[in-house]
Amino acid sequence: MYRTEIEATLDHDRVWLLETYAMLPSGDLERGVTKSEHDPSSMWSPKDHLAHLAGIEHNFVRMIRRHVEGDPNPVGLRQNADGTARTMEQIMATVHEMTEDWVREHRSKTLAEVVTLGQKARAETLALLAELTDAQLAEKLPGAPWADGTIGGVLATNAMHGRMHWGWVKEGMRGLGISPPR
Repeated sequence: MYRTEIEATLDHDRVWLLETYAMLPSGDLERGVTKSEHDPSSMWSPKDHLAHLAGIEHNFVRMIRRHVEGDPNPVGLRQNADGTARTMEQIMATVHEMTEDWVREHRSKTLAEVVTLGQKARAETLALLAELTDAQLAEKLPGAPWADGTIGGVLATNAMHGRMHWGWVKEGMRGLGISPPR
């Protein structure tokens, strides 16, 4: 994926994401609409999903920076600290726990504060994109299951990730009898 395609995709989808969430009435924005994958007693609101996206984007930047610095296991999900392989069930349990912790940490924030989290994460992404060479964008990120596994693909995944979560938010809202705006 070329640098201009990555940035255009990130920019276009960020605008779409912000416009979409801004259409929600505050009551719907704060209402639990989907069950947490880690703790089924925890219901995620649309705002929680938006906070989650910022956390994942921040984590992707950290993974890529570790790779560029020479870390042989920059994603750190497929292996335990002792080098033994993790099962997919173990990997997903770790991911779900991490994301639940992030969402709980930011749950009391206002929409503006959650948008700011996303702005900071996107600024990190764009700064990293500007630092990387075209050859680095085409490199595989060891252990990355996202997109085509390249650094550029992982960066661009942040755009599609928002649309995927919006689909789950819409489904949850409809299940509660709420008509989503899009």
